[in-house]
Amino acid sequence: MTTPQPSTFLDSQRGALKDNLTRQGSMGRTAVTALLVFLLAGMAASPLWQPSQAPPTALQENLPMATSSNLVMSFSNGPSSGDSITGQYQLTFSLSGDANVSSILIEASNDGTLWTTVNNLTSVPWLTYFDTTAYTNGSYTLRATAWDDDVNESVVVTSDTFTIANQIPLITIFTALNSEAGSGDSASDRAWFGIDADEAIAFRWGASDDDLTYATLTNVPGPGAPSNDGPTSLNYGWDWSSGAMSEGTYNPKLTVHDDSGLSATETMFIGIDRTGPTLSGLTVGSGSTWQNSGSITISGLISAADDGQGSGVASCQYSTDGTAWTTVTNDAASFEFTEGNHTVQFRSVDRVGNVGPASDVVIRIDQTSPEPSGWIVDELTTSRVGPANVSFNAQDDGSGIDLTASYMQYGFDTNGVGQTPDLSGRWLNFGVTGLDATVALSNWATKSRQHLMLRAVVVDQAGNQYSSSPSSFQILPGLDLSWNSTQTNLDRLIVRPGENSGNVTITSVLESNQDYGGSIVVRLESAPADRTSAVSWTVMEARTLPSGTLSDSTETLIWNYTVPQTGQYDLRLVIDYLNVIDEYDEGNNNNHLVVTGASIGSPGLVPSFAPSIIIILLVGVALGFLQRRTRV
Repeated sequence: MTTPQPSTFLDSQRGALKDNLTRQGSMGRTAVTALLVFLLAGMAASPLWQPSQAPPTALQENLPMATSSNLVMSFSNGPSSGDSITGQYQLTFSLSGDANVSSILIEASNDGTLWTTVNNLTSVPWLTYFDTTAYTNGSYTLRATAWDDDVNESVVVTSDTFTIANQIPLITIFTALNSEAGSGDSASDRAWFGIDADEAIAFRWGASDDDLTYATLTNVPGPGAPSNDGPTSLNYGWDWSSGAMSEGTYNPKLTVHDDSGLSATETMFIGIDRTGPTLSGLTVGSGSTWQNSGSITISGLISAADDGQGSGVASCQYSTDGTAWTTVTNDAASFEFTEGNHTVQFRSVDRVGNVGPASDVVIRIDQTSPEPSGWIVDELTTSRVGPANVSFNAQDDGSGIDLTASYMQYGFDTNGVGQTPDLSGRWLNFGVTGLDATVALSNWATKSRQHLMLRAVVVDQAGNQYSSSPSSFQILPGLDLSWNSTQTNLDRLIVRPGENSGNVTITSVLESNQDYGGSIVVRLESAPADRTSAVSWTVMEARTLPSGTLSDSTETLIWNYTVPQTGQYDLRLVIDYLNVIDEYDEGNNNNHLVVTGASIGSPGLVPSFAPSIIIILLVGVALGFLQRRTRV
């Protein structure tokens, strides 16, 4: 039902008048109207009537108002003056008199001005509980307003002034004695345990209050939960062992109760961790597979470890021999290694002492630069059509050649010396990495007698570098004229000198490496074999071969020479003695022969080696004599 609100004095007067009009139903309508007008006019003239001010309400009253109700009400159980109350306080009321009470509104105030509702009772029993814990400690007054339906008026009573003095339990300690890491104060700083499944956690607590009764502990690692501590006696702790402590995180909650019905709670954050961290992804030196220094820093010892949902990584251990372990707490450690491959084992340790699996890390050290073995370049001639292949050979017995970091450069030079190609003006890039490339020219014929200069930078997998000195390769003419040495010879090597007996015939074969359509000058020259440096060659015969002679790349020539006198003579067949023709190899244009002029009886001429008949007969006689003496 709707709770009636306390009425003003004017409302009560109007209600009384209305009731009187109802009870005196025989009064005429005219008389009632006249009486109502008289009363309203009198009240308007009275100094109590202030149209500009609102009449006082029941929430603003501290004293009972005049009422026509027969209700007599008082607190049968309520705080007395000077009382100090705590917790839940029972309020009951004593009602007497001829009245029909439909509700009792109970309110509380600590200043007599602002009132807050405690409860609104609408039926018997007229009883409620005043929860003092909902109010701050201090001085208060209670007010009860009963509504009498018989007269439509309210009856108000107030209590004596009293004091609320609640003492909420103050938890002074909540901890676990056997934690191995962390405080447990927050989820980011849990108290961690490395206990086995059947071991216990020693919870301890303490609180300050004048009427402590008992404490409870919930949300512990299960199954189950510890029984209450109290109220018969307080142990201020539990040694909790469920027998099946599983790994994971938990948030145990302590609740402390007192006799006033007050309580306080506090949560601890814990974890159980029995698994060691894993470690992977360590960074060795620069991060490359091979290192070019024996001084190595290995990083990620802490940051690269993963303990999952466990207690967290505390340290890292390493072993260079698989037996002795060294502990480090920094994220990086420095090592000294010799050249070669080395294996170091690493493992992580978490905050509760769990050791993770060991992992092998191979450290590869290469401090030796690559060894070069030279260039391989296609034959460079003016007759070349298409690109020329260029390669630089090098080897590295350690980490191996890094072809993505190695490269070559080229340029054209007049004489093939110097550090920078003078015709190109700078070193040119091939446009590709590695030690194999091609030099592509549209016309090699324009590069005759120039030098292709090359240099290479070779880098191994460890970063060691070898830079070659510039090398040059001359671009030679494509044409080459030469004498076929196997088919060029004399018909006689020793002859008697003179016009009649000293004639020798020289057969020679002139060749070109490609068809040649121009004319060629060739000649036969002679000089004494025992000549001094001041003696020049004598031209015995010169021939000009017409154009087209070597269109088939070969020509046979017959020469005649007469030995003038005794002694040895050098003969020389010469091609293009003026070097008019630009050739690939000018060094094979001469072919040398030797002929000897000898007289009769000279050591060089032996008439016969046949033994005489007389000598044969004498040898036979001697043999027969020796045989006879043997038989005797």
